[in-house]
Amino acid sequence: MSLTLDAIRGCLEGVIPAVIATSAPGGEPNVAYLSQVHYVDGGHVALSFQFFSKTRENILANPRAVVQVVDPDTAAHYRLTLHYLRTETAGPLFEHMKAKLAGIASHTGMGKVFRLLGADIYRVESIEAVGGGQPSCAQPVRSRLPSLRTCSRELAACTDLDGLLEALLAGLEREFEIRHAMVLMADPVRGRLYTVASRGYPASGIGSEIPLGAGIIGVAARERTPIRIMYPAGPYTYSRALRETLLQQEPEADFETEIPFPGLPAPQSQLAVPILLGGAVLGVLYVESGRERRFSYEDEDALATLADHLALALRLLQETTEEPAAPGPAAPAGADRRGQAVVIRHYPANHSVFIDADYLIKGVAGAIFWRLLTHFTGEHRTEFSNRELRLDPAIGLPDISDNLEARLVLLQKRLREHCDFLRIEKTGRGRFRLRVDRPIRLEESG
Repeated sequence: MSLTLDAIRGCLEGVIPAVIATSAPGGEPNVAYLSQVHYVDGGHVALSFQFFSKTRENILANPRAVVQVVDPDTAAHYRLTLHYLRTETAGPLFEHMKAKLAGIASHTGMGKVFRLLGADIYRVESIEAVGGGQPSCAQPVRSRLPSLRTCSRELAACTDLDGLLEALLAGLEREFEIRHAMVLMADPVRGRLYTVASRGYPASGIGSEIPLGAGIIGVAARERTPIRIMYPAGPYTYSRALRETLLQQEPEADFETEIPFPGLPAPQSQLAVPILLGGAVLGVLYVESGRERRFSYEDEDALATLADHLALALRLLQETTEEPAAPGPAAPAGADRRGQAVVIRHYPANHSVFIDADYLIKGVAGAIFWRLLTHFTGEHRTEFSNRELRLDPAIGLPDISDNLEARLVLLQKRLREHCDFLRIEKTGRGRFRLRVDRPIRLEESG
């Protein structure tokens, strides 16, 4: 049986540097080390182009090369005969390799030297095993399919977004032993991703944001491709990437209203998978670990499949028709609202909302919350539907992929964590109740 590229994917993780042999048109050979051999598909690999070297000169003159890779677990050696096709200097593949190279460079102390100039795409013409170790395909590899099946079934049984996200994160921990994970949803109008669910951190970070293109999460969303890094990668560290990008984009950014991210301070492995549907980015599923080489190709495949399931479930929940509201209490909960009124302040410029002096939320979720409060104080309304919010011009939801349910979950969780007298309670499919247990006074500033 001939070897396949899929059977030796473990050799392409960049743990052990590969060796490439090329030759000049006159037949003079050249051998050099190679930082990265990246799996593209079952018939192609991409090699990192970092320097204008003799190897580069030979490949442009003679497109044939031989690369030797090593399995880091079995020490098995394989020789790949390749044919150069093209070089990509932008796009998903380039960004994936750039992020991966950052991890390799950091791991080898070459962070200031390694810089990706291009991703050279090669067709794999043959693979042969050479001396040393046993073929990696003979080693037992834990199948992810049973875990994937269990998680997929549980996602399919969910009937609301909050339950869906909790089922996903619980399934990752139970079935895949992934203890640090979060889901961020996209705000295409503002070019941001905001956290709606997390697991495994001292603080949830619900409502924290990251700009599109910042760090591994932002790049995965922008390029619409999974990005997996197996070593610490300084430029892709969450908090550093966020703060640097914010300062570049908004020198006067008000960090007082920035909710801290829940990520590990120094992750050793990271994997960010975009949640895609119909060509649109709905969000990103992000996992990380304090252990190097924690996530494999098989983990990446499994989480990409789960992200696809999540995208379909999100769309299905969004399109589900409303059902009649469940009967509420005879009098609105918290009707006995005696005592000093709490001031709730709204800043229309960015829809940030403060309860007394404490920041709660901003953006579209802030606009929704303020709208609910004005209905409550002006008309004594407590019952609302998703449909009326979508049609309310004062909120300004985008026409397409408004992610209303995600913003309501975000608001619901922020209130639960930071306020003991305001609640959003689900009363039926597409319906909810605003519960107010203390007197409030609304003030608009700016």
